[in-house]
Amino acid sequence: MKLQGKTIAILISPRGTEEPEFAQPKAAVEQAGGAVTVISLKTDDAETVNNDLDPGKTFAVDKAIGDVSAAEFDGLIIPGGCVGADTLRSSDKVVAFVRDFFAAGKPVAAICHAPWTLIEADQVRGRTLTSFLTLATDIRNAGGTWVDQEVVVDQGLVTSRTPDDLPAFCAKLVEEFGEGKHVAQAENA
Repeated sequence: MKLQGKTIAILISPRGTEEPEFAQPKAAVEQAGGAVTVISLKTDDAETVNNDLDPGKTFAVDKAIGDVSAAEFDGLIIPGGCVGADTLRSSDKVVAFVRDFFAAGKPVAAICHAPWTLIEADQVRGRTLTSFLTLATDIRNAGGTWVDQEVVVDQGLVTSRTPDDLPAFCAKLVEEFGEGKHVAQAENA
């Protein structure tokens, strides 16, 4: 198993995270032998959505953001969903948590609207990434290079655009988590 012995953090908003962008990467890590810890703003169950508006499933949260440290994990997944991503990026604790992964050179995977959190953590400057189309200007304004590709890997940062890209996104995040720390990523943090 590629990720045996690895513990991966996955963020979820209390409401509004896109269900497939949460559930499929989580399942991919678990199928590769990794352990996943679900982290949110609080430990109440989180309600996902489909297509940003339709109610999705409810998922259990393992830990609140204030009770974890990036040092406990080998990698981080940030799912999208417009409302969920906006909620996560508005939390100082989430932003600091994300920034700490980059400072440690640990791999991070972000899909759809999740790069908003990377922008808030000032981690897109000098990097090439993709996202949901409407974030292109935000990424450029934050000093990043936006490209319209299924999946982009830049020094341990894996990004994709939409749920349609999940197969490629999941394969690449498992690969990057398996590789471990990326020294160049920490140098750019």
